[in-house]
Amino acid sequence: MRDNYIGLLNKKNYEVRLNEEDGRNLRPNSAVSLLDQHNELKKHAETLNETKHEKQLKEEQKILENISERKALMAAAELAKGIKYEKSLRTSWQPPGYLQRLSEGARDRLRKKWHIIVEGADVPPPVKTFKEMKFPKSIIHSLKKQGITHPTPIQIQGIPAVLFGRDMIGIAFTGSGKTLVFTLPLIMFALEQETGLPFVRNEGPYGLIMCPSRELARQTYNTIKRFCQALTADGHPEIRTMLCIGGISMKEQTDAMRRGVHIAVATPGRLMDMLDKKYLSLDICRYLAIDEADRMIDMGFEEDMRTVFSYFKAQRQTLLFSATMPKKIQNFAKSALVRPVTVNVGRAGAANLDVIQEVEYVKQEAKIVYLLECLQKTGPPVLIFAEKKKDVDDIHEYLLLKGVEAVAIHGGKDQEEREFAITSFKLSKKDVLIATDVASKGLDFPDVKHVINYDMPEDIENYVHRIGRTGRCGKTGLATTFINKSSSEYVLLDLKHLLIEAKQKLPPFLLTLQAADDAWLEIGDTQGCSYCGGLGHRITECPKLEAMQTRQVESIGRKDYLANSAADW
Repeated sequence: MRDNYIGLLNKKNYEVRLNEEDGRNLRPNSAVSLLDQHNELKKHAETLNETKHEKQLKEEQKILENISERKALMAAAELAKGIKYEKSLRTSWQPPGYLQRLSEGARDRLRKKWHIIVEGADVPPPVKTFKEMKFPKSIIHSLKKQGITHPTPIQIQGIPAVLFGRDMIGIAFTGSGKTLVFTLPLIMFALEQETGLPFVRNEGPYGLIMCPSRELARQTYNTIKRFCQALTADGHPEIRTMLCIGGISMKEQTDAMRRGVHIAVATPGRLMDMLDKKYLSLDICRYLAIDEADRMIDMGFEEDMRTVFSYFKAQRQTLLFSATMPKKIQNFAKSALVRPVTVNVGRAGAANLDVIQEVEYVKQEAKIVYLLECLQKTGPPVLIFAEKKKDVDDIHEYLLLKGVEAVAIHGGKDQEEREFAITSFKLSKKDVLIATDVASKGLDFPDVKHVINYDMPEDIENYVHRIGRTGRCGKTGLATTFINKSSSEYVLLDLKHLLIEAKQKLPPFLLTLQAADDAWLEIGDTQGCSYCGGLGHRITECPKLEAMQTRQVESIGRKDYLANSAADW
């Protein structure tokens, strides 16, 4: 009896203690008003919720640490010898005196005016005109001929940082003028080198620009060439530029190298080939710009980039640019930089606000027919994106049969066809360009009025790049996206929150989509996923990370199988 009584007493004490720990004393408390009790319960619920979010953040931090265990983005020799550069490269450029005298607070107010966010120590002041950046008159005149009279926000802060010799990560929405941030300073550095000591045969390059696609590399090469020709016409020394891409004659590239070259623009495959065969040397190269850097890493060029770094013989100024660069990629990329400056205009991965985004539910079998109706929304030029090469070819054939002046581009076409398609579309000889994502990254089509996504890409970053082909240089553009039941729910959730962020109209079928907990999407100092940048999920639910890990596991299994097979033989 006594044992039973003690047991009941202990049980009662345990229950009371539990209730007190939960903040819920079940006994009525006449000394405290019901309103105060309600407020106490509400505070306790919020505390429990915070604890849940803290656990979530710890779990995410653990995931980030696990996927961050890769080698730094540095040359193998530098890693092996423990070489670490502490100081940025020095240049002869200085900002105007009145800007140098500005306090840090005054500089921050200027940046705030242009919505520029900077990270890093001793960041040079923003400079609001090309004249104050000290570019030659021929460069300024060439810019005016292209309709560029004032620098954009990314150029206001980015160009001074690069001219000052700082390593940099540049993030800004598509069509914001990132290309000029790394091309104009490089031209000035090359001009300074050629003026001081002219380049001789087989010497160079001084600067290297890496791009993920041939089309983007050619576009960048043409941009540099235009400015170099303007300088030469004005009496300055000739700055020689070389295009190093697959699909064109290696002889043409080696001949350019023999004459001595100041600037090389390259894609990873051909660049690696030329370095391996010793047709190209980076012995005196001191400037490296990587355009669409996050896409290069995502596309599997990480090891190629690290190998390219091993060909440098001394410290280089390294610049990384993209419109979509999740924090995870930024942190990893910083391993290649010395005292880096991060210049960010808007959220990394945000859509261009000059693009009106329309999302329409179209059944799979009705899409190709509905395209004709969709093309009536605007006049040409129009850009159509599809995921698969077969879809690109089918759409191209269908539009030609309907009398539409169209060209197509994808990775399966030869270089001559690809160049013809891009050139004829840019020169307005053709009204419609149908393409895979090979045309989505960095390519500049200034007058595109309408982008049609024949299907929703599997990655929200690709969506941002695609729609960024319109609404460029301050113009307004339209983007129409077809979705249906075949679209991934994860990417549709990302799309929904991207549209909300850009204050765009939400279609009814996206309104019905709901994340498990919307409050869960914004906790800590991150919004959405810190791995891929999607706003509709967190890293614990990231399909892109899951796919990457699956590929790694499959790759390990394949290697083991091949190794065992070799051993059997």
